[in-house]
Amino acid sequence: MDGNSRWAQQQGLPVFTGHQSGVDAMRRTVEFSCNEGIHCLTVFAFSSENWQRTNEEVEFLLMLIERVVRKELEILVAAGVNIKFIGDRSKLPSSLVEQMKRAEAATAPNSTLYLTVALSYSGRQDITAAVRNICHRVQAGEISPEEIDSELIGSNLALHHLPEQWREPDLILRTSGEQRLSNFLLWESAYSELHFSETLWPDFGERELKAAMDEYARRERRFGKHH
Repeated sequence: MDGNSRWAQQQGLPVFTGHQSGVDAMRRTVEFSCNEGIHCLTVFAFSSENWQRTNEEVEFLLMLIERVVRKELEILVAAGVNIKFIGDRSKLPSSLVEQMKRAEAATAPNSTLYLTVALSYSGRQDITAAVRNICHRVQAGEISPEEIDSELIGSNLALHHLPEQWREPDLILRTSGEQRLSNFLLWESAYSELHFSETLWPDFGERELKAAMDEYARRERRFGKHH
């Protein structure tokens, strides 16, 4: 979800306005996913690197996320959305963490759309934590080094809460012309199709989503196999 700041600058508006407009794009994306029968959507709301932004912007972003989760919760429950948050919660404000827990508990029975919000998240950090957990299990004698395989590593990553068939995204979509993964789902994206859109996130909507889906449908996924 890139381009909030650039969008605001192009409009001659404060950066914070761009982030607020990004919320509307997020709402459109969730609605589109529900309407189109998409089962799983993972969004990168705040990366571990985003902590390097100014204190003022970080505080605003976290406040905005908390407010949106609180305001949209009833709508998410009614729409059948199951929301989970992944990432390092240790740095987050306690009020935000409590709101995240309430949202997760309230939507836990739902299964129309599995919405995962990556917050204070890093793909490398996630893999590191998974390896550390596995090492502890080896040290405790629960498993042997020979039992470590890709399936075990994957089951220790942040997306382990998802049904197994949806833990690896079919399509990764990035906005604002950026053409890199930027530490997002590094393990899970091994065979993901990538779609890059020039549209800035606040302007992103149904037209751009349909274009991405149409392009994905035209691709032939071989997973390393010959045609």
